[in-house]
Amino acid sequence: MKKLGSVALAALLASASGGCATVLNGTNVDYSTETRPEGATATFTSGQECITPCELEMKRKNDQRVDLYAEGYKPTYVLIQSKLGGSTFGNILAGGGIGAVVDGSNGASNRLYPRPLIVQLAEEGTDEEAVLLDKDGNVTMTVKEHNDSVRVDVAKTIGAELAGLEAAPNPGSE
Repeated sequence: MKKLGSVALAALLASASGGCATVLNGTNVDYSTETRPEGATATFTSGQECITPCELEMKRKNDQRVDLYAEGYKPTYVLIQSKLGGSTFGNILAGGGIGAVVDGSNGASNRLYPRPLIVQLAEEGTDEEAVLLDKDGNVTMTVKEHNDSVRVDVAKTIGAELAGLEAAPNPGSE
């Protein structure tokens, strides 16, 4: 009887340790990137690269920077923030403290922001700024406003220079 209780307890712990978000969401997400105009090169800090519009599989737990280049348009970059999602709180409320730890450590409970990434690039030679668009094509904010709002947090994982907190060193200076 004692052995049966141990087996039952082990089974309970094993099922709780999976983490709800890990089971439901997985640790990766399909990440869509679009630009207006289409055909921009998108280069991510993860080393992935694509021509817009494109979709890449990305880790939910990793902050990113994506550099966007298109001929005739100002180069720009967007900081992609990995934010804690609501499933962690669901784990805690449902008594899955172990699941919350698992989901938190592997990033399954995180979501990437902005997602999808839709950027209206600014033409060279104009005073325009690149802007973020929602799914309906409406401007949500400038890329600069977005980057400024997440820069300090994202810098903790991708580094201050990549996040734009420090200027890149001038190759000709000491």
